[in-house]
Amino acid sequence: MLKTANIDELENKKINKLLWQYALPAIVGTMVNALYNIIDRIYIGHGPNLGDHAIGGLGIVLPIMNLTAAVGMLVGAGSASRISICLGRGDKETAEKIIGNSFLMTIIFTGTLVTLLFIFLDPILMQIGATEETFPYAKEFMTYLLPGNIFLTMCFNFNSMMRASGYPTKAMYTMLIGVVANIIIAPIFIFVLEWGIKGAAIATIISMFIGLCFVMHHFMNQNSMLRLRKKNIGFNPKIVWTIASIGLSPFFIQVAASAVAFLINSRLKIFGGNVAIEAYAISNTLVMIIIMIMVGLTQGMQPIVGYNYGAKKIERVKETLNYTIKMGIIIGCAGLAVSLLLPDLIVKPFNPSPPLAAESAKALRIVTLMLPLVGFQIVVTNFFQCIGMASKSIFLSLTRQVLLLIPALFILPGIFGLDGVWYSLPVADFLATVLTAAMFIWQIRLFDKMDTLQTS
Repeated sequence: MLKTANIDELENKKINKLLWQYALPAIVGTMVNALYNIIDRIYIGHGPNLGDHAIGGLGIVLPIMNLTAAVGMLVGAGSASRISICLGRGDKETAEKIIGNSFLMTIIFTGTLVTLLFIFLDPILMQIGATEETFPYAKEFMTYLLPGNIFLTMCFNFNSMMRASGYPTKAMYTMLIGVVANIIIAPIFIFVLEWGIKGAAIATIISMFIGLCFVMHHFMNQNSMLRLRKKNIGFNPKIVWTIASIGLSPFFIQVAASAVAFLINSRLKIFGGNVAIEAYAISNTLVMIIIMIMVGLTQGMQPIVGYNYGAKKIERVKETLNYTIKMGIIIGCAGLAVSLLLPDLIVKPFNPSPPLAAESAKALRIVTLMLPLVGFQIVVTNFFQCIGMASKSIFLSLTRQVLLLIPALFILPGIFGLDGVWYSLPVADFLATVLTAAMFIWQIRLFDKMDTLQTS
């Protein structure tokens, strides 16, 4: 059995301390993509000759950014899960092969997607809700951002694998470097050079590249536990499938999220116009932050669950799952409290006009109603991914974001108008949680049977 001090902690350290040891860096990692967009929106809201429509333009492109991040989830999350299981079995050689295959998969998949987005960018922007006022801002931002997207995707993927191989704190620092760089560089390009939304995009690309350099240095370092080796860079069909079979779950989560965001923007365009679209861009900021924290929490859970599941330590798997669920619900409660009690804390940094500020605060209170339940739903959904049950994870993800939300977006606005668009989100969250709870109870009973067989 392969052992290092970091790996030994996965099967022996107290769960609550171990989870946060891995979750805090993971939260930083998952929030990076969101933080780039949030930072840009805040700066743009105060930029010269910009304002509400520029904020709306950045809100429009967020689904496209989430779509490109889906490729990162497909490769990065799948690789991290498999690496954890391999290390639990003591198979370092396969773990390094996974890293090599992931490198080539990221380049090919991201390059293909970015090329297609470039070709069809104009019609895509119009279909997802861009108006005559917001379209120029959205197109300018994506024209400059898309070429550098490979930096963010590669950084995300290898950061996930860094955490899975026992370096959570180092993974956190490498991702923070890029965010800090963006905070420093963006205002120079936007305010000093007066490049506007183009400056925000260029600053983001430079920051992504800086973060990537630090991540790749780790995997080139001879002292790292797992390394990116030239001999392992390639396409091994068996390894590619093992990565994709797990990564498909978070991939579909992101793709579904992007598709639904496209639909939400288009429905807002019909029932509320520019103000509604811009209000969603602002109100969705808190939701995005809370969801990213929850996803980071589950990614912190992933190496613990993956390793112990591979080592057949089922009781430790259950203990990790239960504690993570509790933390997910608490995080959701905190997000709901902020939206109900301190909506101005979220809205004001974007410097909106009074009508936009009022609509944003109203939307914020509605769309966050079920955040505590979402915490439970996201943890359980990602748990199935962690133990290799990708089909269950995919099903639960699509149920929440597609099978329930899309019908709600067509039914409720017809009855309640713009409010119906806002209420579609918590309604779908509630129904999805009921289904998730049923599958969770069923899986725990299976684990109890496994425990009985092992002790008998």
